[in-house]
Amino acid sequence: MYLDSDNRRPSLTPTLALRVAMVSGVALVAFALIFFRLWYLQVLSGDKYEAEAKQNQVRKLIVRAPRGEIVDRQGRVLVDNRVGLAIKVSPKGLPSDEGDRSKLYGRLARLLDMKPGKVRKDVERQLDAVQYSTATVKADASRPIVQYVLENKDDFPGVEVERVFLRSYPHRAVGAHLFGTVGELNKEQRKDQRYRGVALGDRVGQSGIESQYDRFLRGKNGGNRVQVDALGTLRRGLGVTPPQQGRQLRLSVDLDVQRAGQKALGGAKGAFVAMNVKNGEVLGLGSSPSFDPNLFAKVIRKRDLDRVYSKENGEPILNRAIQGGYPTGSTFKLITATAALEGGLITPDTVQYDGGSLKVGDVVFKNAGNVVNGPVALRKALSVSSDVYFYRLGQEANGSGKGLLIQDWAKRLGLGRRTGIDLPGESKGLIPSPKYRNDGFAAFRRCVERKDPTPQEISFGECGFLDRPWSVGDNVNLSVGQGDLQADPLQLAVAYAAIANGGRIVRPRLGQRIEDAGGRPLQELEAPPARKLKVKEEHRQAILEGLRSAASEPGGTSEPVFAGFKIPVAGKTGTAEKGAGRADQSWYVALAPYPSPKYVVAVTFEAGGFGAETAAPAARGILSELFGVSGGGPAPRGTAPD
Repeated sequence: MYLDSDNRRPSLTPTLALRVAMVSGVALVAFALIFFRLWYLQVLSGDKYEAEAKQNQVRKLIVRAPRGEIVDRQGRVLVDNRVGLAIKVSPKGLPSDEGDRSKLYGRLARLLDMKPGKVRKDVERQLDAVQYSTATVKADASRPIVQYVLENKDDFPGVEVERVFLRSYPHRAVGAHLFGTVGELNKEQRKDQRYRGVALGDRVGQSGIESQYDRFLRGKNGGNRVQVDALGTLRRGLGVTPPQQGRQLRLSVDLDVQRAGQKALGGAKGAFVAMNVKNGEVLGLGSSPSFDPNLFAKVIRKRDLDRVYSKENGEPILNRAIQGGYPTGSTFKLITATAALEGGLITPDTVQYDGGSLKVGDVVFKNAGNVVNGPVALRKALSVSSDVYFYRLGQEANGSGKGLLIQDWAKRLGLGRRTGIDLPGESKGLIPSPKYRNDGFAAFRRCVERKDPTPQEISFGECGFLDRPWSVGDNVNLSVGQGDLQADPLQLAVAYAAIANGGRIVRPRLGQRIEDAGGRPLQELEAPPARKLKVKEEHRQAILEGLRSAASEPGGTSEPVFAGFKIPVAGKTGTAEKGAGRADQSWYVALAPYPSPKYVVAVTFEAGGFGAETAAPAARGILSELFGVSGGGPAPRGTAPD
């Protein structure tokens, strides 16, 4: 029997037809999307991607810019740059074989006295961060090493020698705390808007003036444009954009004064400041012991950091001129005198009897050396440094009903607050008050109750040292610069300058102006307006006359030091007892020339003993340089107790 083939075909059911339609529709949509995407990429965005592809063939290799120079007020170089020879590795010439590359790193390590693992790690880290550029293995190689590399190129494939700019501090330890250091941009600085646009590996200011004025000193990098193929192989150079050196910075510092100050400190722990009382220009500011910032101009090594931060080594990194929190001894009497006069506790001619001691409660406060001065008014009290006279003022001020009279005037005159000098890291210091000590005592008691320490632990300050509340004796101590008071030489210089200049609280300044490489002015660096302080003229004159008597009349605490000195000086000695068997803090603050002072000089030694024996002769040496007179060496030691 014959069967028709058409009758053997299965019939297309509605369900099957629906499935076929759905698959066809999905396929059609997918092909449409692909078509339109290709049309978009090739027709609408073709020019854009073609341009990007061409740009991907070009790489820019950074040529780092030298930093601007720093000069003193006369244009003498304080900080500049020197050319170094860096050993670098170029990715173009590196062996492709891992074994050959390891041998290369080993040869470099032996030549440069480094570990092979560190060489590899440094090179790979730099090449990963900035592709096609070179990796620095040693920033400042000696000429014998450079010559050896150049003479044995076959043994050092991919190794190149490149001229680089390195920071140079020609005066070494002189002014180190002023100028500061530079170093590679760190992680925290990368997030800071001030360093926007700074490339990885660039060196920026890390402390001191280098940090404060980094935006001016930092130059603008140049670059070498090169072409690479699809595999990343360098093909040819496309041109060079030269780097632009940073701006030159002129400081108010006088190099000779700075040297004289560092010499006067003699390497002992201490600090000095020399400042113009009228406009706050700082002619010298130094701390001792110092350090050589050239150590950090290349690579910062741990052993160098340990040395400058070591307390056993004197903590050279500490800028004692703006960070040293010290009791000031009798130099604080200028503040107490101003507070007592302006607060109405005394007049310039009020006489008090100095019998050598003052009993406050159960405590007897004595003059230094148990001296008895008899009847004294303000001028003589400053001249002979009568402690009893000022003890009485501290006692009266504590219960005068005028609030914290001495504390308030100390802050008005610039203590217990930052001066605003254009240097980073300045400390506020401390003006002790009832709240400070009472809060500290409450915290001490809570700690003792919680920890139940032994007497030995308490004596070592496990719970702090504020083991009693405020008493009138604390105000008595404050009146002569003792007790919990913490201040630094710059703060005292600002306070003395205010009495000398008529009541203006100047803002100390180091930066004078920004200049081009030829020294032509581009921008003046103006200090903010001085804060005004009302001090009666007769009160100012009485204080200045007392300071002048101290430096010039028989019996004055610093008269033996300045006898025969060609410049008339008004000044105050200070000797602060620190207890616990530690040597006394030695101070001297000078104003000159009297009666119209132009400069203030403040000097302190952490373990200098009497102010007249150590700090005053150092101040004389600095004043000699400021005024260009002979006889700047230490005068015979005075016999006055303060």
